[in-house]
Amino acid sequence: MNSIVSNPYSNDEIPWVKGNLHSHTTNSDGKRSPQEVVDTYAARGYGFLTISDHDYLTDPATLRDHGMTLIPGNEVTARGPHVLHIGASQLLDPDPDRQTVLSQIVDSGGLAIIAHPNWEDDFSHCPQTALESWRGYVGIEIYNGVVRRLTGSPLATDRWDRLLGLGRRVWGFAHDDSHRDGDDEQAWIMVQTEYRDGAAIMSAMREGRFYASTGVEIEGIRVCGNTIAVRTRNAERIVVHSDFGRRQAAVDDTCISFTVPETGAITYVRFECWGPGDAMAWTQPFFLNS
Repeated sequence: MNSIVSNPYSNDEIPWVKGNLHSHTTNSDGKRSPQEVVDTYAARGYGFLTISDHDYLTDPATLRDHGMTLIPGNEVTARGPHVLHIGASQLLDPDPDRQTVLSQIVDSGGLAIIAHPNWEDDFSHCPQTALESWRGYVGIEIYNGVVRRLTGSPLATDRWDRLLGLGRRVWGFAHDDSHRDGDDEQAWIMVQTEYRDGAAIMSAMREGRFYASTGVEIEGIRVCGNTIAVRTRNAERIVVHSDFGRRQAAVDDTCISFTVPETGAITYVRFECWGPGDAMAWTQPFFLNS
């Protein structure tokens, strides 16, 4: 098998921009006003932010952005599993048939992201059967910060690998889902983009030019032929996963160079970077085209 690695990233030295697409304010169940939330993330050096209140759309033009890009959005909540609607121009009816909601988001030019699939007592806020049947969403939250203090698991890479192993090309997101002080900067995404406007950031996310993090910083990702090199600032271990979570390699180092085997039933690889404490980072999958 001669494989061609599909690289979602640019090998050029394009800046990384930090952002959060999941935050709540007093317009739904948050404890802080929209402006207080914006002020908090701006002070932490974020480049973009979405206020995603439950079934409520905040107009970014009403807020002082402090130089951040504010991308309009909301969390479609009522009557079904929660879906982030990023790049929203209007609220959608929270149809209990979430496929209808997803199709409407796509048709309007927005991004649909499935929120916290492993939240709640049964670790199944969003059933796997739904994730496998739905079409149109760009990705899922593989890490949701607020679930760290709730029931369930903040981590959902198990769901992700099951989807990827079935051939679904979906990206992995990490967000705070902030509701109150102390919820900020628990999990974020770093988007590779030359431009800071909302359209450019959304385009980069749609194409998978970002990584998810809870504290590990990836400094560079390069692909040459079938070899993928990942360089970090502070990882202590880097693990390579493939179909349905199978481990392909691991190194105790800040960087790794992995050559995809020419033979074997591998349709994608992704990299998990483990740092001190809870710090991690996750690349997007590199799909293999035979």
